[in-house]
Amino acid sequence: MPKIKTNRAAAKRFKKTGTGKFVYNKSCGSHILTKKTTKRKRSLRQSQIIDKSNRKELRLLLPNH
Repeated sequence: MPKIKTNRAAAKRFKKTGTGKFVYNKSCGSHILTKKTTKRKRSLRQSQIIDKSNRKELRLLLPNH
């Protein structure tokens, strides 16, 4: 039986928490920051938790995590 491979693109974007949830960082926070408001840039710094409906899909992409 072959080994199950991890989706490397997903592994670079998502981290698993201790309780089994997945955490990710928001997009659009790295460049063209002059036109974005301070409030928007501050909220982009916060990491987010993946919605429960998408958790099953991520478990398939990251079987060894």
